[in-house]
Amino acid sequence: MGKFSRRPPKLTRDTARPEGGGRAAPGDAPAPARQWPLLAVLGTTGLGLLIVAFDAFRVGTLVVGLALIGGAALRWALPSVGMLAVRSRFTDLFTYGGLGLAIVLLALMAQPHPWLKIPFLDEVLHFTVR
Repeated sequence: MGKFSRRPPKLTRDTARPEGGGRAAPGDAPAPARQWPLLAVLGTTGLGLLIVAFDAFRVGTLVVGLALIGGAALRWALPSVGMLAVRSRFTDLFTYGGLGLAIVLLALMAQPHPWLKIPFLDEVLHFTVR
């Protein structure tokens, strides 16, 4: 009779790096230079949050949304983006671009005095808010 084990069989021996997950600069470059795409997105997002902290909500959130859209553009355009690559290229593009677009649209529609008015939203919200 064979030896039984309670452990599940070991099917996965290693985790594959995401597509585009290589270094964005040569290996002998310092760590910040190797991760410049991620640092650019994080730095721009931090700048947007700082702008929000200084009471310019709409402009700050626009900067945050544009930082995510910029991250999607970097992920699409560059073959190697370092730690900005989280999943497959398609998933990263969809996530960064979709969240960035949603943040930009919400910032444009923020009250009071929205910069973007979508007429059918008044009808949709008529029964829930008013």
